[in-house]
This record gives sequence, C-alpha cells and structure tokens, in this order.
Amino acid sequence: MKVCGVELKGNEAILVLLQGEADHFDYVDPKIRKIALGESDCAAEVCLFRKAAEDFFVCNGVEKILIKKRAKKGKFAGGPDTFKMEALIQIISGVEVVLVSPQALATLEKKRDISFPTALLKYQQTAFLAGVWGLTKI
Repeated sequence: MKVCGVELKGNEAILVLLQGEADHFDYVDPKIRKIALGESDCAAEVCLFRKAAEDFFVCNGVEKILIKKRAKKGKFAGGPDTFKMEALIQIISGVEVVLVSPQALATLEKKRDISFPTALLKYQQTAFLAGVWGLTKI
C-alpha cells in the first residue's frame, strides 16, 4: 500500500510518501516535497492548489492520505489556510483521507522505535510519522 503523510503548516502541505506494510515499509523520495497555496482569497490560486495536490496523489499512486490534525481554537490553533487546504485534499476522489491526532503521533513515537530515513528533511518528520501511523492502522 502507498500512503502519504501530510502536515499542513502556514500555506504549505508538507508531503511524505511511504510504501509497504506496518512492519516493513520504504520511504519514497519524490521530487515534490511541498505544495504551496498561493493567495487563499483568489479562487484561481485555490484551484491551482487543488489541481497540484490531486496530480501529486494520482501520479504517485497514493491510496491513503494521513493528515495531522490541527486544533480549531486556542493557543495552538491552525491557521485558516490550513483548514482550506485540508478541505481541498479531502474532496479529492479515489483516495481515502484520514485525520490523525497529534496525541496519536506522540504515542506512536513512544511505542515504536522510529528511525527517520537519512533522505528525509527535518521539516518532513511529522508528515513521516503520520504516514507510519497510517500503515500501522491498515
């Protein structure tokens, strides 16, 4: 199974592709590691983001997308653009989308000995954990 872990930060979707099963999976290093949402008030820019995201998932054969949840209110609340990007990803047809809580990712990291691939960039680590979580919940 091929999954994509996603962390939404600011106006960017940070992407990590994993392929395999819970006990044995490989990190797939695509050319695209982020997709940015331009001006979120401009319908054309929003459509461009949706098209770029859909193309990425389809071209890479992604079967399941795991998005790290963000708080809706409070000190650590996600920005409005992150919720717009989340909705745009959720409406892509043919791909299952699951939201993963930060607590679930923290628990996964404590219970499993997670080693990050050397090709993985520091800013992709949370998206990587979301992908690993998705593979363990198949």
